Amino acid sequence: MQNNDTYNAFGLCKDMLASPDIVRGFDSARFGDAAEAVRATGRLHLTGEGSSRLFPAKHAIKVARQRGYGLQLHTEAGCQSRGYKLDDWAVLGASNSGRTAEVIQLFKQLKEAGHDKLLSVTAFADSTLESFANAGYVLGCGEEGAVAATKSVIEQALVVQAVIESAAPNCDGSLTKRLPALADAMQQALTAEVPDEVTKSVVDSPVIYWAGPNDGVAEELTLKTNEITRKPSDYLEGTYAAHGVEEVMNAGDVVLWIDPIADQEQKFEDVLVKGVGVHVIAIATRDTRFPTIKVQDAGDLTGYAYMAAGWNVLVEAGIACGVDLDKPERARKVGNAFTG
Repeated sequence: MQNNDTYNAFGLCKDMLASPDIVRGFDSARFGDAAEAVRATGRLHLTGEGSSRLFPAKHAIKVARQRGYGLQLHTEAGCQSRGYKLDDWAVLGASNSGRTAEVIQLFKQLKEAGHDKLLSVTAFADSTLESFANAGYVLGCGEEGAVAATKSVIEQALVVQAVIESAAPNCDGSLTKRLPALADAMQQALTAEVPDEVTKSVVDSPVIYWAGPNDGVAEELTLKTNEITRKPSDYLEGTYAAHGVEEVMNAGDVVLWIDPIADQEQKFEDVLVKGVGVHVIAIATRDTRFPTIKVQDAGDLTGYAYMAAGWNVLVEAGIACGVDLDKPERARKVGNAFTG
């Protein structure tokens, strides 16, 4: 994402470029009430819609599992969560606006049933969602400059990460120490020059596929593809790209592969590149056999840097497509606002 007048004209780009400073200034020590609620049950259910859940919940769960934090963690969207028995779970609902209907309906149902471990994360104080919560936390990033949420996604993810680490009985409490290196990795990923051939492949592809682990990164970038480039997109979890979807792919399609699995690269090349004529582009901390956008290794928080690199690619493609990044024709800041 180049630092010139074209990019600076968009609020979306300004929000993206603000993300590293949000990471640098994040206070991971202010979530004591939430951590106590989680610690009391040993269980945390994470809910939200779209960008408020995909990366914040799934990436934090992945890190917790890798580190063996010993908590039961689960995530599901609001409506499906209403069908679960959550009496013995702390429930954290994230909503940028604080007005997301599905999450509020879940919290209303739980509060009326006497649930007393409801936690909210919003970008605005005194929201409807916060009114149903036992403890509410307000982001410090401020309002987004475009419909596509970016900086708030990063801060929401840090909140969830901090709550889990504060609650885990065997956590080393190292999140704060890791933030400066993470911010530097995100800064590098956001400002790196995207090769022209990569941008052209994305612009020319009728469908933009994202592949990668089920940690919310590629899935969130799939949503951002719709909002930023206005192109259809699809998320191919894990190695799903080599398990049948090639039947509907066409030569010239593009697959952006987050954190490729080294011993599966040959299969992707055989099935997609040689078999179909698909352009596979990797976003990784290492060289791969494909054209690769490299990011700095930030350990188990590298997903944040992958996200930033994906934003960079999408902004380049959106501008090349002549899109007004701040003003989609149909998408809304609050996808489904509570009216009850």
